[in-house]
Amino acid sequence: MSDEVKNVVLCGVGGQGTILASKILSSCLIDAGYDVKMSEIHGMSQRGGSVTTQVRYGKKVWSPIIGKGSADVLVSFEKMEALRYLEDVKVSGATVIINDYAIQSLPILQGVTDYPEDCMDRVKEKVENTKIVDATSVAAAIGNPKAANVVLLGAAVKALGLTDLDWDAAIEKCVKPKFVELNKKAFQAGLEV
Repeated sequence: MSDEVKNVVLCGVGGQGTILASKILSSCLIDAGYDVKMSEIHGMSQRGGSVTTQVRYGKKVWSPIIGKGSADVLVSFEKMEALRYLEDVKVSGATVIINDYAIQSLPILQGVTDYPEDCMDRVKEKVENTKIVDATSVAAAIGNPKAANVVLLGAAVKALGLTDLDWDAAIEKCVKPKFVELNKKAFQAGLEV
């Protein structure tokens, strides 16, 4: 375990499972001996608003807050959210993982503004290592599109180089028993995307 602290931002829209994915990540890291700090911002999550969590881990972590321009990995559960949180990402050496999935916000549905169809291209312009994943379709093929959060978690774990940790145990600890097997499959699929 190096002394370096790693910073992960997970962002999405209320109901996408952003917080559950962060809890699985944090739980597994703690069990592996890392010092972990997690913070979450719900916003208007129950009304389809933005949800973001920040997970910091390393040998010793002093603060739960990731400063702007400090995230090593940004995982976006909805493609417009990647653009919203892009300023959190390091200028160089960062990885952005985007679910190729759009959720229309209330202002867009009301015709007040348009959905930025070029949002993924705009992220790619800023972050060379941007990976687009159709996590919702992958999860649907496994049995439930709502498991897209754990597909994305698998992709993030691969990007972080943490595949050797006991992710099955963390899933068992954090997920309701009837959904454990589905989420294990979703996680494995995320490692392979």
